[in-house]
Amino acid sequence: MDIEYKNEINALLSFYGELLAKKQLAYLRYYYEDDFSIIEIAEEEHVSRQAVSDNLKKGCEVLEHYEAVLSLYHDSLKRQALEEDLLAYVGNHYEKDSHLKALLDQMVNQEIN
Repeated sequence: MDIEYKNEINALLSFYGELLAKKQLAYLRYYYEDDFSIIEIAEEEHVSRQAVSDNLKKGCEVLEHYEAVLSLYHDSLKRQALEEDLLAYVGNHYEKDSHLKALLDQMVNQEIN
């Protein structure tokens, strides 16, 4: 499995996971977060491997659809990159401005909370 795709699905799960059907969410978490195999998930849930595979595929399609429509994940990546650029710029050009640094720290900490 492509690690970049796995990371993207995990990120999409954090944004949109609660919008999925309960079984889809459970299977995706088993597979992408807990690294269960399809066989292990089928045994755990007492369903066929085909049912697990179908739910994984459909769940990923639904997550990708939500992202295509809402773009929350990619917008967050853009904001994160912009924040990193801003912090680097302030660090390089305004290193003596403690008030500006305090405001930026407050902004960063506010996003986390």
